[in-house]
Amino acid sequence: MIKLIIGNEGTGKTRKLLALANDKVVEAKGDLVYLDKSGRHMFEINNKIRLIDVSEFSFSSADEFYGFVCGIISQDRDIETMFFDSFKKLAKIDVADLASILNKFDGLSTKYGVDFCMALSAEESDIPDSFKDSIIK
Repeated sequence: MIKLIIGNEGTGKTRKLLALANDKVVEAKGDLVYLDKSGRHMFEINNKIRLIDVSEFSFSSADEFYGFVCGIISQDRDIETMFFDSFKKLAKIDVADLASILNKFDGLSTKYGVDFCMALSAEESDIPDSFKDSIIK
């Protein structure tokens, strides 16, 4: 399953994502992973959530980011949910490529049972129709 938190910069997407991640700890039966573009939220996130600062790794395309996520999943089959803050920046994608990468992650979710919760700067009109129901309001 994919859940999307959208809005313009400064609208509280990160705060909402952090709250969702921290709330998920209570009910999670598997592992939780939070990917961020820095480590600045280290003290805001529950210590039971694995925080990965992706600035330590070099991605030049969405496919490389997707491969990175696949590698994380291959090393820990107990991952239940992955949270991506600033998804467009992490994955190096443009809004025009959003449908393609969301479809890849949807397939990954189905195959391995990992849920993805993504915060991204976008308008509802930027989201492909097939993922409009995934938007968290």
